Amino acid sequence: MSNKLLKVNIQKELKEFDLDVNFELKNKRLGILGPSGCGKSMTLKSIAGIVDPDKGVISLNTGDETVYFNSDKKINLRPQKRNVGYLFQNYALFPNMTVEENVASGLPKDVNKEIVHEMIKRFHLDGLEDRYPRQLSGGQQQRVALARILAYGPDVILLDEPFSAMDTFLKEQLRIELVRSLKDFDGFSIMVTHDRDEAFQFCDELIVLDEGKIIAKGNTYEVFENPTKVQVARLTGCKNISRIEVIDDYHLKSLDWGVVFEVSEKISPNITHIGIRAHDFAPAEKDDVNAFDTKNSSLLEMPFEWEITLPNGLWWKYDKQIDEHEFVIPEYLKINPKDVILLEE
Repeated sequence: MSNKLLKVNIQKELKEFDLDVNFELKNKRLGILGPSGCGKSMTLKSIAGIVDPDKGVISLNTGDETVYFNSDKKINLRPQKRNVGYLFQNYALFPNMTVEENVASGLPKDVNKEIVHEMIKRFHLDGLEDRYPRQLSGGQQQRVALARILAYGPDVILLDEPFSAMDTFLKEQLRIELVRSLKDFDGFSIMVTHDRDEAFQFCDELIVLDEGKIIAKGNTYEVFENPTKVQVARLTGCKNISRIEVIDDYHLKSLDWGVVFEVSEKISPNITHIGIRAHDFAPAEKDDVNAFDTKNSSLLEMPFEWEITLPNGLWWKYDKQIDEHEFVIPEYLKINPKDVILLEE
């Protein structure tokens, strides 16, 4: 895998904004995280050849370079020539074909039936070969769609919000199944999502997209731990974000909460906001660093956590057991200076 490289550098003028995406992928699994309508699916469709960019280059190097698209050289391979598998949101199974026929549908007629049987076994579809899509659960349909894609050995699999229409329980089951199904896949997979949990669980590398532009990219864990920009912090689940007024190199006032905080790194001139994750607060004494009082806070019980909303708008989440129903809010809370995230607009 280390010698493989997928390059995407494309521009396309859209009605709402201009799509301008540039990245190289060496790791197996990439996530593209962003709000609805930010250009995520358009990027996937450009890689698949369903949509043509205005200009740019898309190429795959697996020892030999295959150029999918190059506007300067007038290269634009048809989707069928790109060896890219596209898993649509609704799986796009053929309703009048059985499971076995669906899995075989992407293969040449003379291909050995053993490939189809191997895929049926690999995706735990034994016994379902003669069923039609309408007779399958959501999870089974997803497995058939993946089996169909992997049967012809694609270099790249594109996953377009594959869990968006599912309830929470099914979604969590299928996420685990998808990660397991793609574990042995030796090509690249790219998932677009607006769900931070999906991105965190599935992806080695992460791109955050907003209005057609990449606003963060890198190792998934690093992007979550150090979002650097306001919109990236929001999309990775930071609940508390405030504008700031700088007091000195290591102190600032949050304008939205009216609290003065000490921070652990020097505040550079381009910092305009701070973020605090809702789980990062801790009970405190009055004189602790970054302590503030909790008078008149409101408490909401959830099955596995307490949600405490302070009058100034700060939001604290505290884990609980399902059989715990009493909680006394501490008089003071604090935040460790290293957990105050410095953000640019």
